[in-house]
Amino acid sequence: MVIFRHAKNGGPPELLMVTRSRSMSFAGGAAVFPGGRVDQADFDLAAQLESDLPVDEAAHRVAAIRETLEETGLAIGIKGTVNADRARQARKLLLENPAIAPVLEAMDWTLDLNAVLPFSRWFPKNEKLTRVFDTRFYLADVGTGAVDIEVDATENSKLYWITAQGALDAADTGDLTIIYPTRRNLERLAQFDDFAAAEKDCATYPADIICPFLTERDGEQWLCIPDNLGYPIDGEPIDGAMRGN
Repeated sequence: MVIFRHAKNGGPPELLMVTRSRSMSFAGGAAVFPGGRVDQADFDLAAQLESDLPVDEAAHRVAAIRETLEETGLAIGIKGTVNADRARQARKLLLENPAIAPVLEAMDWTLDLNAVLPFSRWFPKNEKLTRVFDTRFYLADVGTGAVDIEVDATENSKLYWITAQGALDAADTGDLTIIYPTRRNLERLAQFDDFAAAEKDCATYPADIICPFLTERDGEQWLCIPDNLGYPIDGEPIDGAMRGN
């Protein structure tokens, strides 16, 4: 989940990122956006919802909302009374029972799946990677960002707000580690002055599957993506591209 908030002193929006624990087998120590896998309980709940979305897509949005609450303490995509205390209570319930349906019932909440917007979908199935994930990225907005966040301290070691360009600059100086899809997504996100601009971009470019591929440019092997999906930079030399395996 790519979560936007207004910068406190104006300027480009800030995004919520986490640094993965170094002990994690995939992308250990890397800065990523909050998220995780889709569980069977997410599909079960999605099948029960009154939604125009296909069950598969609805389940992925349910998972994005659930994982965001679990990893950050933010209640995104929720209809009902939400404040810091209730979000903390909901997170505690979720950590005790990792399914969101009982949490929604206990908190008298319902899901607003339209509050999360499809941004991109990465599936590097043609690369020789140890682990291959079909990853969907969604956008959400918390406005002023006057919310409480707290790292889960299991899969992640740090949680922070940073602009897209700030994250890219930190990666270039070695202060952050980012893998290839994160870099491409940050470059695209850095184009947006606000969430409305990101919304417009999502409407322009459907979240089609992005499958990186190798090609030769000026005698070098490059890892590239299609150039018609809204990304300002479509590749980099393979020697400098960090992947998660």
